[in-house]
Amino acid sequence: MTNRPRAIASASGWLVILVLWTTSLRGQLLGEIMPELQVVSARVANQVPAGTFSMPVSGLRYEPRVDFHARNLGEAQADLTIRGGTFETVGIRIGGVSVVDPQTGHYLAEIPIAAEMLQPPEVITGTDFAINATNATSGAVSYGWRPIRAEGSLRITAGEGQLVGASLYQGFSGKFLRGDVAFARSSSEGLLPDGDHEFGRVNARVQRVGARSQTDLFAGYQAKFFGLRNLYTPFNSPESENLQTVFWALNHRLVLGPEAFLEASAYHRRNKDDYAFNRFAPLGRIHPFQHTTWVSGAAVSGRVGDREKAVVFRGELLGDEIKSTSLNFGRYQTRTLAKLAAVGEKFWSLDGASRTGAKLGAAYDDSNRAGGFGSPVIEVSREWSSSAVSRMFLSYAGSSQLPSYTALNANSAAGLFRGNAGLGRERSRNLELGLVGRAKDWIGQAALFRRADRGLVDWTFRRGVTARSANAVDVDTTGFELVVRRSWFRVDLMVGYTGLLKDADYRGAPVDASFYALNYARHRLTAALTYRLSAEWSLALDNAARVQADNPLRARGGDEALFSALGLAYRPAGWRGFSATVRADNLWSSNYQEVPAVPAAPRLVSFGVGYAW
Repeated sequence: MTNRPRAIASASGWLVILVLWTTSLRGQLLGEIMPELQVVSARVANQVPAGTFSMPVSGLRYEPRVDFHARNLGEAQADLTIRGGTFETVGIRIGGVSVVDPQTGHYLAEIPIAAEMLQPPEVITGTDFAINATNATSGAVSYGWRPIRAEGSLRITAGEGQLVGASLYQGFSGKFLRGDVAFARSSSEGLLPDGDHEFGRVNARVQRVGARSQTDLFAGYQAKFFGLRNLYTPFNSPESENLQTVFWALNHRLVLGPEAFLEASAYHRRNKDDYAFNRFAPLGRIHPFQHTTWVSGAAVSGRVGDREKAVVFRGELLGDEIKSTSLNFGRYQTRTLAKLAAVGEKFWSLDGASRTGAKLGAAYDDSNRAGGFGSPVIEVSREWSSSAVSRMFLSYAGSSQLPSYTALNANSAAGLFRGNAGLGRERSRNLELGLVGRAKDWIGQAALFRRADRGLVDWTFRRGVTARSANAVDVDTTGFELVVRRSWFRVDLMVGYTGLLKDADYRGAPVDASFYALNYARHRLTAALTYRLSAEWSLALDNAARVQADNPLRARGGDEALFSALGLAYRPAGWRGFSATVRADNLWSSNYQEVPAVPAAPRLVSFGVGYAW
């Protein structure tokens, strides 16, 4: 295709995959034991997407506590929101460090790590979030480093739109060190005009595991090219993104006791973004929007004490920089972010079957570019060992962040995205009542919360202006969240519900509609079903139904939608480790626009074979 850059040289990429697969297959033929494919997330039914290879973000599409807004493929570009926040208020934690995207939260999910190298994601909110995440205000997704085992897997996929893809993972175990490598490629012409993609990823990790510790050193590179008309703007232009992400991480976790630990981490991330409003424009005009960001960070966190009393602490330092051809209208292009948090925990036994607890501490965020923000971290709880309700708590905590460089440094008077150099620190406070319990064979958790966001950055629309603008908004969000799970002999079921109400004040700014802060579901229901039809056949079905708040920017698809993903897998008993699958994303071919004015991706069907050893 004209003007389509290549993510990774095709010949060399496929050659590496075939050579390593041949080596692993030879080992299997010699009689090595083949474990089952690893589970990426226990909260969703489909572990692998239909349209490309798995990425850390793949397990979040139908996550009950994460609202996922995709542009074409979710693995191409995805906005994550938690509890009615925006794509810029969510954090991601890898090991012990907070990964941030200083340019714009649109690229927060550019984490070039194979899903097989990470623990299943954990969504953190409330007091845990206030302590353990930096530069985010609504919630965070946390991944731990998975221990390495001497096992591997190969997946090959083909599907509609000339989709071809493959991923390979191999772990190695030695006497003193362990290691693993991963390679993945995917390409497609797409099912929408100019909706093609080409992705490639290479990973390597070295791990040292002791009796009470685990140390991980990781290096990863990912290249992604993808296009779509109306990717970010509503002018029917053939837009495209060309991203290259480098990620280095060092993580050491030491277990001090049954509930005590110490973790020290550091990372570096470089994300290079070449956005084209018209990818087919004459040479010399196709690249007016090029941005490169660098982030380096280090953190120390831990819990010292026992089950009855402890101190939880965290200290983190992040430094970032941007170099851009267009984001040059703000006050600065480098900054340093710092966070300190310390909370004491104390529990008192009331009788042999219950206890009460309290947490008291504070979190403080600071920067060389804005004043600091401190907030108390308070929680009282009651726990029962022989009751339908196992835990109930009431908590209050705050968090804050600085705006992205796109919001701060874009031209405020011209262009497609108009910034606001006067934006300041965003502040948030959260009050929450929650419980965890069990009723017969059902296990669940629920929370009622109210979050007050002040100075939240939103991208807004005004009639007569052909651009979106960054504006500060004060938003009060009231929500209810419920997640329940039950397993039968053949069936696993996970159901989630989130209900939200919002009250927004744009401080007098001329705003007619909101692209993000008011693009939320009043009601969102998820259901993940895994049905073991027989010893060899299984069915996986993920569903997300929503009733969206009214938004004049959403031209098609209405305010109600149902998305489903289906996977049918065959694993023959006589060939252990082999699997054949049929997958479908957007099963009902809904035309609902997850992001206003961005066309929905149609149903996509793919076929895959996998082998694990």
